[in-house]
Amino acid sequence: MGNLKAILNHPDELYPLLKLKIASKQAEKKIPSQPHWNFCYSMLQKVSRSFAFVIQQLDTDLRNAVAIFYLVLRALDTVEDDTSIPNEVKVPILEAFHRHIYDPDWHFSCGTKEYKILMDQLHHVVTAFLELGRGYQVAIEEITKRMGAGMAKFILKEVETVDEYDEYCHYVAGLVGLGLSKLFYASKKEDLAPDSLSNSMGLFLQKTNIIRDYLEDINEIPKSRMFWPREIWSKYVNKLEDLKYEENSVEAVQCLNDMVTNALMHVEDCLKYMSALREPSIFRFCAIPQIMAIGTLALCYNNIEVFRGVVKMRRGLTAKVMDRTNTMSDVYGAFFDFSCLLKSKVEKNDPNATKTLNRIEAIQKSCRESGVLNKRRSYVVSDQPSYNSALVIAVFVLLAIMIAFLTSK
Repeated sequence: MGNLKAILNHPDELYPLLKLKIASKQAEKKIPSQPHWNFCYSMLQKVSRSFAFVIQQLDTDLRNAVAIFYLVLRALDTVEDDTSIPNEVKVPILEAFHRHIYDPDWHFSCGTKEYKILMDQLHHVVTAFLELGRGYQVAIEEITKRMGAGMAKFILKEVETVDEYDEYCHYVAGLVGLGLSKLFYASKKEDLAPDSLSNSMGLFLQKTNIIRDYLEDINEIPKSRMFWPREIWSKYVNKLEDLKYEENSVEAVQCLNDMVTNALMHVEDCLKYMSALREPSIFRFCAIPQIMAIGTLALCYNNIEVFRGVVKMRRGLTAKVMDRTNTMSDVYGAFFDFSCLLKSKVEKNDPNATKTLNRIEAIQKSCRESGVLNKRRSYVVSDQPSYNSALVIAVFVLLAIMIAFLTSK
């Protein structure tokens, strides 16, 4: 019923949803037939469906390199996340992981569900990695080594300060941005971006995930490590877990807004990075997740539901972002629209209101100075139905039949 209600309220998202469904089915048909590549792309769908979709839009060589890069780092992350592994065992594995990706016989079982499958059959990923061009291998090895060392460092310490928060996010995400820039360069399709811009691309995504996933992470059993910096949350509560309790709702929202404001500091760098990209498929690969991030932050800001359940963009809006993100004018338009939504939620009595508004104004200034805002279509639409409900239901049923037909092929 929730999906039907969303369609009724946003009928303009019907067509993008259908296009996304068709594109996803077509992407599945491109999966290579060799067992190791088949495993890699099938696993990619299981560990991150959204990233799998944008990765599969890339040209073949770069697509394979990015897919393997993602799976290698996902495997590394699985080791870091498994709280059942003693630190004296975990740290050496993290520090040596960049060497294990050259050894099809290396094996270490950990993680749960699909992540356990990934680790148990990591030899497929290694086999695929060994088939990549040397330039791709060097980039993946370098980033894996640096990330493993950074993860090992933070296994042994908590995130206390904002500087440490940035450092941790650099190791687990900023390095991903740097690695992707190196892969784009190795493909000869892009120039090598400045490290600071590549880092910001990763930090913006990572901080959005950390903010959005508060409740899931704090409630995880066994207890997950949390990465909200004490320097921020201690201004509002005595313990980080206190944010989820109803009696602390005011403080929780203020802390949340502080975290969102911190994440917004990376937006201008992200816009600079994306504006320099030349190859359309690489641009879409980079731009879609960034728009999803600013959209997610706009939804999370001043929203107590972050501490009560799941806050995320509805599927139809996600489909619209994927469908409409083709040029830099689309990106500027999306960032402007979502920043307007965020601005409308800022309350004067919030302790960080001035800082938040200043950061929003800086984002909007960058978008306005691009000179292309009048060329974009809005991502933020009214919550009121704009079409006759009976007609929308009929169209929805027809689309459901079409999707079922396509799925059965």
